[in-house]
Amino acid sequence: MTDLPASDVISAEVADHIATIWLDRPDQRNAMGPAFWTDFPATVEAVSADPDVRVIVVAARGPAFTVGIDLKAFGPILTSGSLDPEADTPSPVAERRATYQMIKRLQDTFTSMARAPQPVICAIHGWCIGGGMNLITAADIRYASADAMFSFRETKIAIVADVGAMQRMPRIVEPGRLAEIVYTGKDFAADEAREVGLVSSILPDQEATMAHASATAAAIAANSPLAVQGAKRILRNTDRMVIEDQLDYVALWNSAFVTSSDLTEAMMAFLEKRPPEFTGH
Repeated sequence: MTDLPASDVISAEVADHIATIWLDRPDQRNAMGPAFWTDFPATVEAVSADPDVRVIVVAARGPAFTVGIDLKAFGPILTSGSLDPEADTPSPVAERRATYQMIKRLQDTFTSMARAPQPVICAIHGWCIGGGMNLITAADIRYASADAMFSFRETKIAIVADVGAMQRMPRIVEPGRLAEIVYTGKDFAADEAREVGLVSSILPDQEATMAHASATAAAIAANSPLAVQGAKRILRNTDRMVIEDQLDYVALWNSAFVTSSDLTEAMMAFLEKRPPEFTGH
């Protein structure tokens, strides 16, 4: 297995083709401080590069999934509009360029999940606000515990959410309901999250949510990784194409990958009436 990067705020483990990434700053309710924005994408990239990993589950330790960006750490940046409020900069344009580059780096933290070839499942409990919304919308599947609460808190503190959720949510939630959620910045519970399509299932508590996510991950991992990763690629890359282009894209994909050892194994397992053992080749 690929070595995992050391981190004080993120931990990870790999077993049975499933990588579980934990937000691991429970004493701060997994607030996203400076270390998170480097350690989380580094961990995602490390596990996604491991050929043994077929599914990624993202969960959190402690009482909350995440309360979003660490305002104590980032407050001076947000209020000053400067990466370093005490520093002298060549010009306002230079400072704005640096801020732009910082935002792009923050965006890539969550894009790392969408970029991963493996499906990503989020198991959410407690608070999931601000940056948490940006994180979970980059996943493929989302489950929530009954106590989960969601919010675009950025609106409440005079910020337009800028690290992914505003771009990904319209593919998940109906436009009118999304506008209501974003414009009000209201807190909304798991029932409403399921109603609008943000989460697929609600489980009684954190333990049950994690168990459900793990069971889904195991079911996915039992399939051919070539087929699963191909399906993710098709779903992600064709959702804004016209039908004709979608059909051409999947035809090109399968013309390259359909003649695999996994396909032969699937046919042999069917004939021999046994479970297939896929290798991803």
